Amino acid sequence: MEKLFIFDTTLRDGEQVPGCQLNTIEKIEIAKALEELGVDVIEAGFPVSSPGDFNSVVEISKAVTWPTICALTRAVEKDIEIAAEALKHAKKKRIHTGIGTSDFHIKYKFNSTQDEIIKRAVDATTYAKKFVEDVEFYAEDAGRTDNEYLAKVVQAVVNAGATVVNIPDTTGYCLPTEYAEKIKYLIDHVDMKNAILSTHCHQDLGMATANSLMGVINGARQVEVTINGIGERAGNTSLEEVVMAIKSHKELNIETNINTQKIYPLSKMVSNLMNMPIQPNKAIVGRNAFAHSSGIHQDGVLKNLSTYEIIDPKEVGINDNSIVLTARSGRHALKSRLDLLGIKVNADKLSEIYEKFLVLADTKKDINNDDLLILAGKEVGKSNRIKLDYLQVNSGIGIKCVAVVTLDISGEKFTATSFGNGPVDAAIKAVREIVKRQINIQEFLIQAINKGSDDFGKVHMQVEYKGINYYGFSANTDIVVASVESFIDAMNKFPV
Repeated sequence: MEKLFIFDTTLRDGEQVPGCQLNTIEKIEIAKALEELGVDVIEAGFPVSSPGDFNSVVEISKAVTWPTICALTRAVEKDIEIAAEALKHAKKKRIHTGIGTSDFHIKYKFNSTQDEIIKRAVDATTYAKKFVEDVEFYAEDAGRTDNEYLAKVVQAVVNAGATVVNIPDTTGYCLPTEYAEKIKYLIDHVDMKNAILSTHCHQDLGMATANSLMGVINGARQVEVTINGIGERAGNTSLEEVVMAIKSHKELNIETNINTQKIYPLSKMVSNLMNMPIQPNKAIVGRNAFAHSSGIHQDGVLKNLSTYEIIDPKEVGINDNSIVLTARSGRHALKSRLDLLGIKVNADKLSEIYEKFLVLADTKKDINNDDLLILAGKEVGKSNRIKLDYLQVNSGIGIKCVAVVTLDISGEKFTATSFGNGPVDAAIKAVREIVKRQINIQEFLIQAINKGSDDFGKVHMQVEYKGINYYGFSANTDIVVASVESFIDAMNKFPV
């Protein structure tokens, strides 16, 4: 099988999302996780852009062992010199330099000519080659560059020593057929020597993954991607989507070095560190990616996973799929859930429960296990065994955030005090001190119901306990109270 190199730019292009900046320690944490995931190249930053970016490239170079560490530059000698300095500790190093090649860039950005752009491209590649052997050249806005001229640029930089040539669809403009034709044209008209072509596609029109895959099918052997598809504007190509598409289509005869079971944990890490929630229907890593609510789908999945799932959730590090009980669920799904709860019923009893279930499901969106126990005639005395009895928090600038929490657990009251990084963190830490369980928050989403500072805030929380995910929900005008209640709501669903 042919090797496809995975070039991850989460720490460079991905971090350009407004409000998602990382500090150096956080970048190192993600870089080490990317190494464990198996990415071939980590683009660690744009060193000339800021002292922080320079330092991040230096520290990531020290922290990571086997992946190539890449630093971005413009086709400017000072950029290249600073990138080389930042990479001095990297075991494997690459300078990623380039310039815009489309008429839009040549005319409006550089006020230049095609010949002058080729000269600047060659000069930058040649200069970078003085510092490192591995030089990648990017032809910015290649997606809107004439193929014949683009081939001249690519041939010139390959002749100058480029080891990888990046063909970015910078604006996300190309159709998959157009991008495929562009890569094929370059493969057919350029003597690549020992260099390879790389894709770098954006999501402006929702075609980043499709374009990247079409590039690979037509000869590109590196894809530039980010975790969760984060990046400027609508984002970049998602690592998880490309990798799992390649893995699912064995007929492509292409393989990657990615340990796919580490995809989901890393997706969650990036989401949490960048404060960027993953949309529920996001392919591969979204909360609903392996959830089934349609009765027809549930019946098929319960009989055989392959009826509606082309990927085993465990392949990407998710414990299992999710059967969500709604008014569209059928008897098979209901019986499966009752079996999990230890309730055995015959066909007649199942039909009786199912009719009651449909009536309830028409009025209540979230049918939980306690609801099913009630429908089945079982006693439910544990549904809210943990209740929030008292909460006080002090927070502000120049003081430590502290929370005092009292919980009513099955009629007995317990109190704890804790400090935290903000009022919510302090309050939840106090709850943890009382319950003394190892509970990991996997997802924490706050939404305003309408608008205004006095609005109700809805909190959705997903927590992991003993390898199983549980969901909590609450709404309150006090977002700290809603957060704690949501955490408690999830805990109330744990088995006793």
